[in-house]
Amino acid sequence: MEPQDTVKRPQEEANCAPTENLNASSRDEPAAKKMKLETTSRPRAKGVAPIKEEYLVLAPGQTERPVDAETEAMDDDAAEGRTAPELQDTKQSSGKDGKRKKQKGQNKEREFGSFSDAQRLCNTVAWTPEFSPRPCKHGDRCNGLHDIRKYLKEGRRPDLTTFEGKCPVWEKYGKCPSGWRCLFVHSHMDEIKHEDGRSELVLVGDASKQSVDEEAETGEVKPGVVNMVSIGIKNDLSRKRVTLEKSDQYLKWLAKDTDRVRTHYHKPKDDEDEAKDYKAQYVEPPFKPSEKRRIYFGRETPVLAPLTTQGNLPFRRLCVELGAQVTYSEMALGLPLLQGQKADWTLMRAHESELAPPRFDPSGAVAQGYDNSKDLKFGVQIAANVPWVAIKATEALSRFLPHLRLVDLNCGCPVDMVYKSGAGSALLDAQSKLERMIRGMNAVSGEVPVTAKIRMGVRDDKFTAHKLVERLALGTEEMRGVIGAPGCAAVTLHGRTRQQRYTRAADWGYIAECAALIKQFNEKTDDLADTIREADENTMANGGKMYFMGNGDCYSHVDYFDHVDKAKVDSVMIGRGAIVKPWIFEEIEKGQYLDKSASERLTYVEKFVRYGMEAWGSDELGLNYTRRFLLEFLSFFSRYVPIGLLEYLPPNLNERPPAYRGRSDLETLLASKNYKDWVKISEMFLGPAPPNFKFQPKHKSNSYEAEG
Repeated sequence: MEPQDTVKRPQEEANCAPTENLNASSRDEPAAKKMKLETTSRPRAKGVAPIKEEYLVLAPGQTERPVDAETEAMDDDAAEGRTAPELQDTKQSSGKDGKRKKQKGQNKEREFGSFSDAQRLCNTVAWTPEFSPRPCKHGDRCNGLHDIRKYLKEGRRPDLTTFEGKCPVWEKYGKCPSGWRCLFVHSHMDEIKHEDGRSELVLVGDASKQSVDEEAETGEVKPGVVNMVSIGIKNDLSRKRVTLEKSDQYLKWLAKDTDRVRTHYHKPKDDEDEAKDYKAQYVEPPFKPSEKRRIYFGRETPVLAPLTTQGNLPFRRLCVELGAQVTYSEMALGLPLLQGQKADWTLMRAHESELAPPRFDPSGAVAQGYDNSKDLKFGVQIAANVPWVAIKATEALSRFLPHLRLVDLNCGCPVDMVYKSGAGSALLDAQSKLERMIRGMNAVSGEVPVTAKIRMGVRDDKFTAHKLVERLALGTEEMRGVIGAPGCAAVTLHGRTRQQRYTRAADWGYIAECAALIKQFNEKTDDLADTIREADENTMANGGKMYFMGNGDCYSHVDYFDHVDKAKVDSVMIGRGAIVKPWIFEEIEKGQYLDKSASERLTYVEKFVRYGMEAWGSDELGLNYTRRFLLEFLSFFSRYVPIGLLEYLPPNLNERPPAYRGRSDLETLLASKNYKDWVKISEMFLGPAPPNFKFQPKHKSNSYEAEG
């Protein structure tokens, strides 16, 4: 007989909506967007996208649908976890027939080359008029250029001609933070004549447009970007000059409480009576959590999942524009945050479009009937392997990020680098530690709610999420009457185990079971208030209601509403489906399929480029950061198969298309799996890639040509 906390279930394939239902729902769609389902005797092959025959690329002599290497499932751990160099790698080799075998897994230790200017411009002249430089502390020892004219002529490549040669950042904000380094600088510079006959190069601004903060001249502030943590704070963190008082007090209490638990609950059975005295000896934490902001997840609030590498600021901004209601940052590691490392604090930045709308009417008064819980939300996700790291990182985030609505603890990352450190999905088998983390994070986060993202379990033969959601909703039985529930405001369940990664369809049947449990737990909260020590409502997330979301294989509005209605989740978190098809949020809002043309999809690429230059800069470094992350985006974006090319609906995220041609040359180019074609697309907007620029996709299945 299996233990009670073990559930074994066969994996269920993703369910497709009945054809008659889709036909019925399509009657209300606009004629321009209505997609008709054709009746055909051709069966739908498992794992293969059903491309119409007229678009298939058939080899000479072929009469049937070809199933080529592109139908092989890709390793999609890249969408959720940090690059894991230790993941199993299958070397490229030749088979018995002499043909090259397709590579699997992730590329190890990817390199992107260097893409800096030929000669560096000193910061003392980077934003100043030609004859008004700032003092250079390095003096004659400085190895940077101080001659602006020489820099423009020899120190960098010529100005780009894309975007009509005009700087997109300057065009929007009236000022360019990249200064003289901007590769469109001739569009916002001038040469003025002085009375003494000298000509001086100066940067010009447009006061009629939105101004950029003066601190942007130091390169520390970007237009439209919030949660920019100063260098001084990062330095103080790295030198351990920042005191996190709340965390220190809580951790001191936690250490004493843990000792009491060991003393009273680890005694022989004949001492069980003494264990009952624990509650009488219990000492409250040094402070209770402050009243949390209410949050809301519902049918009308589709959520963009936290996505490592892919979920960068420009991509999130694009998704918000297309209808995403909640966004999360990329996963940051808790310890590097506490050490003030720039890379992890950079992940915490958000765009102003991700923030809540104004809550005041023009007179300055609070808008009547304003529901604060339904604000557009931006949250950050962290990973930690011990409670003190999670607790201290949460306090630092809530203190230094003024525009923070949620802190999410990653309890589902499957990659080895995170798992073997005891973080991510390793916490699924350390539920006591996880509960201590959530309680502590909730205690020190101020008014910021705490959420968690989990998987079904670590192993395929033992699902543990149903026990974990009970613990996060109610707490352990011994502690319910003492300090109440852990205070987790929402839980997201990814319908796969750590062992499965992305190799099987998400199990929405199990997600539905956990959703039913959550409903029961929410109903129990009133009863728990009658325990020995009544729980303070201020310590309970959302007044005692814990929201529950599902995650996995959502690729259309049909999938979304099917999961909400059948699995009874509050909302659905969308990951890979949003990278492949960012307008999935628009489809959800309109309730219909949208057959985006190739030119429409190219406009999304252009927007990503514009947003990337605003976030990372329009200089050589910023443009090629944009190029690198655009190519990461295209590695998923190229998987999209246009609705008009499919024989059957709904489309399936895990189906791979056979070789096909699009309805135009541009559509064919956008569908290319060759990374060199992605570079060509980037050059449409960012100009030629530097000679030393390199790109290797995370998926070896897309990079065997470069290796060969």
